[in-house]
Amino acid sequence: MKYLLLLLLISPLSQANELPIKGFGSFYNVPKHEPISASTSFRIAFDVSEGAKEGAQNNSINSLARFINMHVAHGVKPENIQLALVVHGSASVDVLANSEYKKRFNIDNKNRYLIEQLLVNNTQVFVCGQSATHFKVTPEQLIPGVKMSLSAMTAHAQLQQQGYTLNPF
Repeated sequence: MKYLLLLLLISPLSQANELPIKGFGSFYNVPKHEPISASTSFRIAFDVSEGAKEGAQNNSINSLARFINMHVAHGVKPENIQLALVVHGSASVDVLANSEYKKRFNIDNKNRYLIEQLLVNNTQVFVCGQSATHFKVTPEQLIPGVKMSLSAMTAHAQLQQQGYTLNPF
């Protein structure tokens, strides 16, 4: 029992209060996994096209927080994790600033705190200009730091040229 307690105390999960993304990005501890070198570097683009149900958090966006927290908890340096989020389709409204979201849906945007934390943790966030135009979203209405791209296709092509791989989920 004493050894189990010691193991829990030194477990990466015991450092949960030191994880970069607070309140999001929970993950399971996997006791026997392939080791990840502390010098590992990630440049990954995530694609999110399905919007959250009105007033809910978009779980696909939460995947980026999970990726960051899980890898930092297992020894990867936060500065070695560079992510990009490319939002299009009905998810375009999930990156609206809270005031604009509230005007449209009469409820707070549950994605804003998550997106704000992603932005300060080496994550670029792009919204597809084609989808945004379709959903009547302008650059001025976005959460500060979210960038308008010509299209999701353009954002992905440019990110690939910068060495980002596409997360298949």
